[in-house]
Amino acid sequence: MNAEKKNYALPIAMMFALFFMISFVTGLPSPMGVIVAKQFGASNFESQLGFLANFLAYAFMGIPAGIMLKKIGYKKTALAAILVGFVGVGVQYLSGVAGSFSVYLTGAFICGFSMCMLNTVVNPMLNTLGGGGNSGNKLLQFGGSINSIGATITPMLVGYLMGAAAGRTIEKANPALFLAMGIFALAFVVLYFVNIPEPHMETATERKVKHNHSPLSFRHFTLGAIAIFIYVGIEIGIPSTANLFMTASSSASNAGLGMEATIAGSIVGVYWLLMLVGRLTGALIGSKVSSKAMMISVSTLGLVFILLAIFCPITLTITLPVLLTKVPVSIVFLVLCGLCTSIMWGSIFNLAVEGLGKYTASAAGIFMVMVCGGGIVPLLQGFVSDHLGYINSYWVMFICLGYMLFYGLIGSKNVNKDIPVE
Repeated sequence: MNAEKKNYALPIAMMFALFFMISFVTGLPSPMGVIVAKQFGASNFESQLGFLANFLAYAFMGIPAGIMLKKIGYKKTALAAILVGFVGVGVQYLSGVAGSFSVYLTGAFICGFSMCMLNTVVNPMLNTLGGGGNSGNKLLQFGGSINSIGATITPMLVGYLMGAAAGRTIEKANPALFLAMGIFALAFVVLYFVNIPEPHMETATERKVKHNHSPLSFRHFTLGAIAIFIYVGIEIGIPSTANLFMTASSSASNAGLGMEATIAGSIVGVYWLLMLVGRLTGALIGSKVSSKAMMISVSTLGLVFILLAIFCPITLTITLPVLLTKVPVSIVFLVLCGLCTSIMWGSIFNLAVEGLGKYTASAAGIFMVMVCGGGIVPLLQGFVSDHLGYINSYWVMFICLGYMLFYGLIGSKNVNKDIPVE
């Protein structure tokens, strides 16, 4: 048994590296949204289109990615995804050269295909290598911690590169884009030489077998897929709208705080850093505390933080240590939500695929379709913020977190145990 675990160390490390890539590239539309708002005069709604383009690709690629996983396996799917991601980031770089918003959105869309394929690989792979159940959840939480490191770096790095408002152009973000392309290139070379277990790749015989059921036959999976749609929107929407709020001019009709992008990026980076703290904590207690208990706890706490953020007066401020900058207490509560969103992905995935057996690979593809919520929910919040203000837009997040609590309490129970999964 020990030898078997030893053999899995390298595949697990490779999955962790892919988690980093996913978060780094997926996080780019947040600071880039600030850039396009300045460079192209985009509204809050339009500045979230980068997320929509990125996550809309999941709706197109989710099911094909699951099919690829079954037909060609984890390794070839991941290698193809890395190549696509390299091209996508390259197109975003070219958007700066061309000074084109549409080219930028095209690059974000291409990156979305890559992130979808990579997510389809790393989540079931880590859950499987961990043995499912609480052990699988523990490994997913560790992978999520690596994900948070990349997400923490992105807004801080791009915010630093942007500097003053007058310099907010896509070209300023080139070093971050070059770094992303370098990560893709290195990962491709390393992954090419790593042996990855292929537990869900179909044999020729299995391809001829027609199943009477699908993952959607399981109520807890169907509700979990909806939970993933909403969750990704929460994870992205909270910090992205906060970034826009902090960097928007205080003299605009939809008044912002008029903060420097470097400071705002650092504050948003703290949100992702707290996600890292939460995921590390979740990983440490993952074998002892159930995913269900985690979901209920963090959903409830998130609802409290959002309510406090909405109802605290903007005039009530606090000086942040290290940054020595005064910010509204509301922003602090929004940043603290990172602790709550931290373990949701791994917990939802773990709860939703529990008991699916042979339907797990197909379930991963459906999950990836639902990740498109990361583009749609923030877009909805952006629309609300354009009309009702930044703070009031967080009622969208409150409703979404309410669903997370419902899923943890009721929706995650497997009521279809009569369906054969062997």
